[in-house]
Amino acid sequence: MITMDMQMEFFRKMPTPQELKTKFPLNARVAAIKEERDQQIADIFAGKDDRLLLIIGPCSADSEDAVLDYLYRLAKVADRVKDKIFIIPRVYTNKPRTTGLGYKGMLHQPDPDAKEDMLTGIIAIREMHTRAVRETGFTCAEEMLYPENHRYLSDLLAYVAVGARSVEDQQHRIVASGIGIPAGMKNPTSGDISVMMNSLIAAQHGHTFLYRGWEVKTAGNPLAHAILRGYVNQYGRTFPNYHYEDLQGLLDAYHEKAELKNPAVIVDTNHCNSGKRWQEQVRIAKDVMHSCRVSADINQLVKGFMIESYLKDGNQPIGGGCYGQSITDPCLGWDKSKALIYGLAEMV
Repeated sequence: MITMDMQMEFFRKMPTPQELKTKFPLNARVAAIKEERDQQIADIFAGKDDRLLLIIGPCSADSEDAVLDYLYRLAKVADRVKDKIFIIPRVYTNKPRTTGLGYKGMLHQPDPDAKEDMLTGIIAIREMHTRAVRETGFTCAEEMLYPENHRYLSDLLAYVAVGARSVEDQQHRIVASGIGIPAGMKNPTSGDISVMMNSLIAAQHGHTFLYRGWEVKTAGNPLAHAILRGYVNQYGRTFPNYHYEDLQGLLDAYHEKAELKNPAVIVDTNHCNSGKRWQEQVRIAKDVMHSCRVSADINQLVKGFMIESYLKDGNQPIGGGCYGQSITDPCLGWDKSKALIYGLAEMV
């Protein structure tokens, strides 16, 4: 152990992403699946493919067995709706915490016996994402909570979201400019749309900056786009921003930023849009689909939804013991999720 000062201990030097990728390589089939799906997703955001995009899955991927069980079920549904809906599973292994306390994801808590062993956590995360592609054909979505860790999964992921607490951070914005896959930038918790639009400008432009000990250059990410997730006012009350007027307002904001490419929005149906009333996600998604039918411009802008879904309805405390139920935000259970997917397919 090397002690650098009295405030911070440099406990263990971690392997570089390239070293970990070399130790846990992907086979040609997995690489080909990612390449094909990346192109299909890019076509959806570029308006060349009019399928609806669903980024759907657990609030937090805390159990590999339950997550893979969910993905196996989801793959069967995805195959039935593939002509109308393209599904990217949420496999979120890092969780932001408002106070910094509580469950922060597999990186910090990979299993009860490995507590703070972060190398074990990184390996577990990579293995779960690899199994997802290898066994179900899904490349998945993650939240880019720690930009410096993205490279550990960059050969596996289909989609990255930058959260409401991170979207104002310069490192998140400029790393998003060079990741090579769609980056969804959420509106901040205050709901200030101008902050989100500024993040899109930053992510779509190229930058030169320091990253993982290197001077790097990026060309900009033309697939960076908006995510509407609702907001909280100064009194702690939640408000939605998925209604027709909100979508029209976002469309106007895009028009004011004419330099932005591929105007697009993903609507997060949970969080402040639902007030964390997980069952409301069904109604919210259908409400947005109605707005798309009313306005051709909104229909072109809305590319899909982000939905929190797992095997069991609701949530439980950590250690609650209910297989396939969220230990963070409450989620739609499997039966309701399946019905929602089929219902949305009929509305496309």
